[in-house]
Amino acid sequence: MTNALVLAIPSKGRLQEQVADYLADAGMAIKQAAGARDYRAKLDGQPGIEVKLMSSGEIAFALEAGEVHLGITGEDLIRESVPDAEEKIALLQPLGLGFADVVVAVPRAWIDVATMADLDDVCTAFHVRHHRRLRVATKYLALTRDFFAAHGIADYRIVESTGATEGAPAAGLAEAVVDITTTGATLAANNLRVLDDGVILRSQAQLAASLAAKWGKDSLSAAERLTARIAARELARGSYVLRAQLPKKANKIVAALEKKTGSTILALSDGKKGGSTLLCPRDRLSDVVAFFRGEGLDAPVAVEPADYVYARANPLMQRLTAALKH
Repeated sequence: MTNALVLAIPSKGRLQEQVADYLADAGMAIKQAAGARDYRAKLDGQPGIEVKLMSSGEIAFALEAGEVHLGITGEDLIRESVPDAEEKIALLQPLGLGFADVVVAVPRAWIDVATMADLDDVCTAFHVRHHRRLRVATKYLALTRDFFAAHGIADYRIVESTGATEGAPAAGLAEAVVDITTTGATLAANNLRVLDDGVILRSQAQLAASLAAKWGKDSLSAAERLTARIAARELARGSYVLRAQLPKKANKIVAALEKKTGSTILALSDGKKGGSTLLCPRDRLSDVVAFFRGEGLDAPVAVEPADYVYARANPLMQRLTAALKH
């Protein structure tokens, strides 16, 4: 498939399992024809797409180099590995998995250090007292430099971590760390705490597009089908389909409902037969029902989940098209 769209996904670990479950939930199960050790696969119901299984870090580099069209990997890896990532890679959709915050953490004993400004003061005092710069252990060299520079901190030294970063202060290898955390439990277990304004990046897995890849008619067509499926599943996850019998005067009620709750009318009945169908954000369901009752509509409201909701436009493809034009 020389004209195929190439999609890179993680080849191992927890993120690989989560991505496989995400795609299967969207009706696109991964099929590895030659068994678990094969690093190429296909997606159910998605012809013209070649799946490459790669490490999460390799996916970021492959997107930068244009070796793949699309990739799923952590945003932290993209922003750490790819200089000026916004110019080379388009983030199309956060997938709601693989969460990890990149944070600045200091010893709990530093009770007077709560912010990056406090850390700046500590760095200056540390240099004066010890005649060397305060050490910050991290695997995220680029993100650390950029974040510290944005806060005006220059009097420190990065110690590149090759092992468990959170253990560096206890081992005497560093005074502070920049690391990833999901719950903060590992940092706490090592007597570290995150600064109040020390969150560098709230990362999660992203469906990302390479702007350096060779995009042709076939690959764009395959991307349209793939992203439309993902967009429809994402919209369905966050929505309910409501069915209710609305009166003839429903037009004014519907206009107010859409404005106040973000709901969308899919079909409007004539008030005599059949029912009206609405698409309602899940987190606004109680508001919609309360609105109906406040308008004197006492008819039953049926609430149903949806598998897929295809909107008039595909927002993922719109982002990709705009990025490629730019």
